[in-house]
Amino acid sequence: MSRVLVPCHVKGTVALQVGDVRTSQGRPGVLVIDVTFPSVAPFELQEITFKNYYTAFLSIRVRQHTSAHTPAKWVTCLRDYCLMPDPHSEEGAQEYVSLFKHQMLCDMARVSELRLILRQPSPLWLSFTVEELQIYQQGPKSPSMTFPKWLSHPVPCEQPALLCEGLPDPSRVSSEVQQMWALTEMIRASHTSARIGRFDVDGCYDLNLLSYT
Repeated sequence: MSRVLVPCHVKGTVALQVGDVRTSQGRPGVLVIDVTFPSVAPFELQEITFKNYYTAFLSIRVRQHTSAHTPAKWVTCLRDYCLMPDPHSEEGAQEYVSLFKHQMLCDMARVSELRLILRQPSPLWLSFTVEELQIYQQGPKSPSMTFPKWLSHPVPCEQPALLCEGLPDPSRVSSEVQQMWALTEMIRASHTSARIGRFDVDGCYDLNLLSYT
């Protein structure tokens, strides 16, 4: 599925003074990063990517416009997602992370603002944040690939003689196998297609790149 990068404005980090352990230097253990989308209408969020920097747990809240007659409301869509299995060790401290909409706790449609809540309970790390933050929305859907109508349901005049005998049982063979079988039989029955790739150069070379017998 395609995705499109959404232009956004990442506001400065705000340190919360309550709710978590402080480090020995007096730094708070909870940070908040607000993200706005000034040039984009409310959209369906598809994916969030970033590089972690010593953040142990991540929560995400989104502001959604449910309808034109009601004010936008904040909803928690991810709660205490673990980025570092052990906050006192460096495992996962500087890894790239991708979060998709199916991992969220709520519907990600009509998002107008985003709030990241970062938590690091360990006093070992003097600073923590997320870097290279990027937000994606769902891109245009690609047209479905289907077999041509003439291959799936050939008209009687297009069916080769051999196609009338030994037709696979539709209840036992998938439609894809039937279509490939039909194509093979049509190539077999066609004299002009029986020797694909044959060509002569000055009467010296005769290459059979593909032949059906």
